[in-house]
Amino acid sequence: MKLLLIMGVSLLLAIANVAADAQQPVMVFSRASFTTPDSLRLLHQFGTNKTLPQGFELQTLIALSYFPELKNTRIEFRVKPTYSLLQTRPVAHGIFSRRTRHYTITISDSSYWKLEPIRLDPMNFNAQVGVLGHELSHVADFSRRSLGSLIASGIGHLSSRYIDRFEYSTDSICIAHGLGYQLLAWSTFVRSMLHTDNYDGADNIDRPMMHERYMNPSTIKARIARNPIYGGLR
Repeated sequence: MKLLLIMGVSLLLAIANVAADAQQPVMVFSRASFTTPDSLRLLHQFGTNKTLPQGFELQTLIALSYFPELKNTRIEFRVKPTYSLLQTRPVAHGIFSRRTRHYTITISDSSYWKLEPIRLDPMNFNAQVGVLGHELSHVADFSRRSLGSLIASGIGHLSSRYIDRFEYSTDSICIAHGLGYQLLAWSTFVRSMLHTDNYDGADNIDRPMMHERYMNPSTIKARIARNPIYGGLR
């Protein structure tokens, strides 16, 4: 119960802190909408201390532009074969101070055969921005936590119920930052490719998915409808 309370307080602070900095939401991003000068501008503004993933540089910079609080945060994006399709972790030797923390976001380019259809490669551009926004929401969450809260979160991951709340809350942070439509594109893509109503993550791909760990499209739409930053697009 204490772990869930810590996570809930962290989420409320995260959502409150991004309200003033939220970028203008856009319903659909496409590669064709960005010129070379646009890409260079994004790189100049949001590429500091970032190792960008080859092949997904523009999608990553667009997602980063919705997280201005991470502008100077060290983040290394890696593309390599992994079972989990995307994974965000704080680097161990930097976790003791918020000022020295840095993070790795690993993107899988080869995985379990059932997960291959929902890797980053086959997704449309808008959905790619959305799932990268979800991973950056983890970084935004971790970067605000105390050392004790980070440790509590690590322990909490031993509980499936905690992970349910953790990932659901992370989607809330992503929507609050202005990437709700991109998260919706990702959520819709995954459920379409897997022919399922729920997605519980890579670890549950061979088991029935009976509950909502990552927000379903209907939930994301409801959150967008209630959030005033999306008012001009509805």
